[in-house]
Amino acid sequence: MMELSSFFPTLYFPDLLLFIAPLWIAVVVGVLVGWVWRPSWARDDNKLFTFFNNNLPLPATTTTTTTVNSFESRQEKSGFVTGDDFRHLWNLVEVKDGGPTWIQMMDRSTPSFSYQAWRRDPHDGPPQYRSRTVFEDATPEMVRDFFWDDDFRSNWDDMLLFSSTLESCKETGTMVVQWVRKFPFFCSDREYIIGRRIWDAGRVFYCVTKGVQYPSVPRQSKPRRVDLYYSSWCIRAVESKRGDGEMTSCEVLLFHHEDMGIPWEIAKLGVRQGMWGAVKKIEPGLRAYQRAKAEGAGLSLSASMAQINTKVSAEEFMNERDSTGEVAAGDEKPSSGKNLPKILVVGGAIALACTLDKGLLTKAVIFGVARRFARMGKRM
Repeated sequence: MMELSSFFPTLYFPDLLLFIAPLWIAVVVGVLVGWVWRPSWARDDNKLFTFFNNNLPLPATTTTTTTVNSFESRQEKSGFVTGDDFRHLWNLVEVKDGGPTWIQMMDRSTPSFSYQAWRRDPHDGPPQYRSRTVFEDATPEMVRDFFWDDDFRSNWDDMLLFSSTLESCKETGTMVVQWVRKFPFFCSDREYIIGRRIWDAGRVFYCVTKGVQYPSVPRQSKPRRVDLYYSSWCIRAVESKRGDGEMTSCEVLLFHHEDMGIPWEIAKLGVRQGMWGAVKKIEPGLRAYQRAKAEGAGLSLSASMAQINTKVSAEEFMNERDSTGEVAAGDEKPSSGKNLPKILVVGGAIALACTLDKGLLTKAVIFGVARRFARMGKRM
């Protein structure tokens, strides 16, 4: 068998030094400049710890128009839900969140429902998924209760091993629930602590679920807890594909991402391979749920909480959003001082690369390192 080394040119030690030395010089210059221009909070260990805790890449949160009570205050302090969640989900639904372009993965259908799925890969987080499911002959209220009903979920979601309601608010419908989900044999099971709430914009339901911090439930080695979790729906009536003009179908727009603790590329492969098999189980589950309710089955605690919604007006929300956007735009000020480290790093890299003139590869490496340090400085 031919040796692998025969596919690559020999790199002698002097050449290696000439290649590595400019790279290390760029790294050292970038580190020194970044340290000199570091913000004030980075000079204090306590402030630095607080900064990273407050800037974890958790999805946005949700508030309501109802009266704030003691439970709401605890939510605000713990980050369960805030008004940003509804706004964030609304922006996702309207494709106004400013994220990367969605790439279509799947388009499948059966006589009673259709399914489309998209994926996008942000620069600093796990893959994000968007799907559109349309169920024929289903109301938004029924589908809302179906997805919220943890007791019934085990009938169609075979990955759910355990569910428990940790906290609930009868005034706002906010819940904190604990899930344990089964993972493949080579992975341990996963635990989720989820905060969730529903907004009603005239029978258009914005259902937000996200991972939250809940110190009352200690973290364990097994099952492994998933901290970064976001899975939210917009549920609304749409016209039936039968073409009779009747709004007898229900559309579900789902936005989902989570960091399960496995490499993202492997996770993407697993999702792509298993997506349709998992989706096909939802529609029979919904039909069984419809039959159970038609036969007079009662509501579980979680399903009854799904019927406690925060009323919102889409028109009022749009007006508020527009006025807030105008104020924010008027407050913008130039911040050339904060860009100075970026100018220094990139400028120094250009000078270094042009002076050495050791080929395109060396320059590309130096520019790449400089851009990375510049982006780090900009985020600070």
